[in-house]
Amino acid sequence: MQGNSLWLGRFRAPVKFGMIIFIGITVALYLYLITLRLFSAEAYGMFEMIRPEGRPLVLTTLVSLGLALLFATLFLSDRLGVIETKPEGFFDLVSVVLGRLAMILVAFIVLVMFYEVVSRYIFSKPTLWANELSLWLAAFVFLLSGLYAMQQRCHIRIYIIYDLMPRWMQKTADVISVLLIVGFTFALIWGGYTDAKNRWMRMETFGTAWDPPIPGIVKPALLIIITLVCLQAISNLIADWNKVTVSHTPADEVDEHEIEAIRRTLGEK
Repeated sequence: MQGNSLWLGRFRAPVKFGMIIFIGITVALYLYLITLRLFSAEAYGMFEMIRPEGRPLVLTTLVSLGLALLFATLFLSDRLGVIETKPEGFFDLVSVVLGRLAMILVAFIVLVMFYEVVSRYIFSKPTLWANELSLWLAAFVFLLSGLYAMQQRCHIRIYIIYDLMPRWMQKTADVISVLLIVGFTFALIWGGYTDAKNRWMRMETFGTAWDPPIPGIVKPALLIIITLVCLQAISNLIADWNKVTVSHTPADEVDEHEIEAIRRTLGEK
């Protein structure tokens, strides 16, 4: 099993065990909270879930959920996808791990919206929190996906002129691109740090019935993740500096593995 490990090695089994344990604890606590809501007057709903002060059960559930996500992202990042670029350094590993977190959050958004659709259109009991929770999660999916895309070098690029350049000119273009990213990051932090700090310190909320602290969390996270994107861009520049020139063709965009899977599916039918 360790031979197939990307970076965890002998820690893969303990991480998998921790993931299973904390997912089990989180599910058990969630079911217990549902039971309390059905049969107890002191029930905890989504309003209390984002206000855990003085509620040990809610705090324990949130901590368990956080640990489950941590172990799950670490475990899932230990396998390389068929079309993924292999991580080559520390920042690459960080980006891959956070990319796995973005993938998990997409699944959470689907579950939240499914719950809202069923609650609204079957039981005629729409929630106050589903839309805002989806926005909250989607903000992190957007930010983390950008970091992952930078590590995978899969942002949209136009190679028509780039491929005609000699290698030294390609390196110059790469340096200019990274300097633009660094300049943008510097300007964003310079202009947004004070605002992000103030929003975080007062834990600014959304101003709705559920009132989650979306601005107080997303704005600081924006600056942090954009900084990671900048560091990843610099890491990519260093890693690709001595690589040979690669010519790009439309065939590069074809996913042979996906095509083969479609063929198998059609063949089974």
